[in-house]
Amino acid sequence: MTNIIYIVADDLGYADLGCYGGREAQFGQVSPNIDKMATEGMLFLDGYANSPVCSPTRFALMSMAYQYRLRGALEEPINTKSKGSDVLGLPPHIPTLPGQLQKAGYYTGLMGKWHLGYPPHFGPRSSGYDEFFGIMAGAADYFSHKSGYGDHDLWINEEEHREIGYLTDLISEHSVDFINRRATDTEQKPFFLSVHYTAPHWPWESRDDEELSKEISALYHLEGGNIHTYRKMIHHMDEGIGKIMDTLEQHGLTEDTLIVFTSDNGGERFSDNWPLVGGKMDLTEGGIRVPWIARWPKGIKAGTTSMQHCMTMDWSRTLLEVGQGEFDPNYPVDGVSLLPVITGEVEEFERPLYWRMNHRDQRALRVGEFKYLKVDEHEYLFNINNDARERANLKKVYPEKLEEMRNQWMSWNKTMPAIPEDATVSLVYNTADMPQR
Repeated sequence: MTNIIYIVADDLGYADLGCYGGREAQFGQVSPNIDKMATEGMLFLDGYANSPVCSPTRFALMSMAYQYRLRGALEEPINTKSKGSDVLGLPPHIPTLPGQLQKAGYYTGLMGKWHLGYPPHFGPRSSGYDEFFGIMAGAADYFSHKSGYGDHDLWINEEEHREIGYLTDLISEHSVDFINRRATDTEQKPFFLSVHYTAPHWPWESRDDEELSKEISALYHLEGGNIHTYRKMIHHMDEGIGKIMDTLEQHGLTEDTLIVFTSDNGGERFSDNWPLVGGKMDLTEGGIRVPWIARWPKGIKAGTTSMQHCMTMDWSRTLLEVGQGEFDPNYPVDGVSLLPVITGEVEEFERPLYWRMNHRDQRALRVGEFKYLKVDEHEYLFNINNDARERANLKKVYPEKLEEMRNQWMSWNKTMPAIPEDATVSLVYNTADMPQR
């Protein structure tokens, strides 16, 4: 059976990587290992996250369904009030990607960020992971490992854990250790490893900034950072991914291990999203279009590029199929398998993609070349193939298309639970520039 590694960066911009046009000539090579993964596999140019903010996307990743079906995912994102809550988290009874793979015979592990609710009501080991190392919150200081609550937030399974080191490096080291242990285990179970980095999420600290960690007044670090530190943070993550790939090679596991790399949402203040506009918290392209790279020498032709439309839950659904896991018929799965695309059986197929955000009453629908977008009271129709920067509003040119897509979005929205009045929109994030009338 195929081993599977699902790598998720945090707040990575669409063009932050060399393989997506990153500005390496100016800043030096930032992502050689991820770029190598792309040359040895398939790179997706029209792939999306389920949400422009972190925890909702992670609900979709785990459940393989639209996150709006779960109460905790209606927070944008889960914040401090989730600690101690028995509502704001991923319910243990919900079938998950790791849980269903576990039932199919996989040994499962999560190294990195959870951000789907706190013990005792929620946690990785309650939702399908055999083991866990990482943080429970949405972010932590890279050296002190303190969360936004000001408390220590580093765990092994359900126990708080103390370990000195730069968080990105610790996640990489524990991932390598996981692979080493699974490769030499006598049971010889296939493994599913989630590697959920916090990089390049704030606070803006590279491996060289331990002294800064002692000085900053708040985890959010709104007054700090720069493009050079940000790109170092990406490079540290890339080095760890290189070690993961080297470890697979050392154990002869490269050929039949599927690695998928992505980001949980679009980039933040220092990200390179070109040519896209907007960023985290926005349903403009910069907030939701993200890198998607898949390497699987046994199943994916090297050096291929795809224009297939897809989103987070589709990849989770794909990994379930690769791992020969089964659905639970009592719970919906909205994700669509991309296996025919990555194996070359089909080039692409039509895939409507829907989003909504309580923040600024946003809604979006991508079908083919067109995208319907609503922000506050303003509606837009864009031809994304011709105008990825979403500057030419075509609503007056194609009024019938606007009405058709608006009605399609409204029909879909009726199938989803309403956003409760007590749902919280985070005010921490910067609001990137939206299209203007």
